[in-house]
Amino acid sequence: MAYTPIIQLKNIYKSFGETEVLSDLSLDVSEKEFITLLGPSGCGKTTILRIVGGFETPDSGRVIFSGKDITNVPPNKREINTVFQKYALFPHMNIQDNIAFGLKISGKSDQYIRDKIKYALKLVNLDGYETRSIQSLSGGQQQRIAMARAIVNEPKVLLLDEPLGALDLKLRQDMQYELIRLNNELGITFIYVTHDQEEALTMSNKVVVMNMGHIQQMGTPEEIYNEPENAFVADFIGDSNIIDGVMQEDRIVTICGENWPCIDEDFGRQKPVDVVIRPEDIIIGEPGTGRLDGEVVHNVFIGVHYEMEIEAGGFTWLAQNTTSYEVGSKVSIDVTPSNIQIMHKPQSIEEEAMEIDT
Repeated sequence: MAYTPIIQLKNIYKSFGETEVLSDLSLDVSEKEFITLLGPSGCGKTTILRIVGGFETPDSGRVIFSGKDITNVPPNKREINTVFQKYALFPHMNIQDNIAFGLKISGKSDQYIRDKIKYALKLVNLDGYETRSIQSLSGGQQQRIAMARAIVNEPKVLLLDEPLGALDLKLRQDMQYELIRLNNELGITFIYVTHDQEEALTMSNKVVVMNMGHIQQMGTPEEIYNEPENAFVADFIGDSNIIDGVMQEDRIVTICGENWPCIDEDFGRQKPVDVVIRPEDIIIGEPGTGRLDGEVVHNVFIGVHYEMEIEAGGFTWLAQNTTSYEVGSKVSIDVTPSNIQIMHKPQSIEEEAMEIDT
């Protein structure tokens, strides 16, 4: 589905002291999109959010909102609201006063405010909670109130800075579905920041993977997981076997001394490459039936499958299977050609960090 860009970041640079946090970063965010900025601590994702919200100003570059330059527009003049991890609710106010705070400042009528509070509480499934105190709510309920307060002003863009980080696993999963529902019902653009890969893959239309101030890859959750563009993305998004390989020719790669068929082309001949194979794509069989023979050296049950380490070809492979193989078992491993991902090997740390999608 094609949407009109509502936010455009153009050639953004930002440093704090001697530390460069963002380097020539450009990014388009489409209207009504649920986009997640994903990466490790210090990668620049929260700085992007703060620049979009107006809480930080870039050293250079521009922030465009619906075609207008808002780089120097203060936060309260932008049609953008933010939901923080710590909720930022007022403990001395009840729920309706917390939600109404921004509406009262903007001079809305009492009847308008009452109607909007009722509407917002219904959206977050907390009807009838108007007079409850903040202290009486669970963490999940407080997060919903923070969401209600953010959406009651009808922003065009909602910024969410790791809002589920303080919740336990079950509440976090429940709130993921709540956020998806709110995005669909309200038609507001969501820009979400997290270091949690599961959150990014579960909720987003588009995932932006970042490292060291650069965008490593942008795409749908399926594209990011199934077609990582470099070893950093493959390693950061889920578990991966990342192996040194040599591309012999189109569709043939040498891994652990054996030639494996793959589907990749145009890497040249005798070229060192990174090879990525997901644990769930490893086929385990009897010795002599696969590409490499090896031995199971570790096995643990993690709920829906067994996670095993298999030493084969001088490499310790991570494999996932619904069938358990005892430690010490002799096995073989193989991989379907379409499940072997070939990537260019970076020549330096700087090249590894460089932006791939602009």
